[in-house]
Amino acid sequence: MLCKGVSWRDVPAEQVGCSGVTAWRRLRDWTEAGVWPQLHEVLLVELRAAGLLDMEDAAIDGSHVRALTGGLTPDLRRSTGPGPAASTT
Repeated sequence: MLCKGVSWRDVPAEQVGCSGVTAWRRLRDWTEAGVWPQLHEVLLVELRAAGLLDMEDAAIDGSHVRALTGGLTPDLRRSTGPGPAASTT
């Protein structure tokens, strides 16, 4: 398994069947072609059909989701206090 910080030139060609540069190009091309979301959907359908999708052990990780620059603006922040008072006029 590759992890963050591994250089593409260090990818073991014998194990992946191509050079690191070729692996990088294929990853780029497949990403641009939308292969990964399609593959994910196909795998989910197959796992559900086989009864192998167990959501009891699911883990959600949002660390890869880009946050808004500067966070929410004051207008968009959720209030934790009571709502505004009703108008008396």
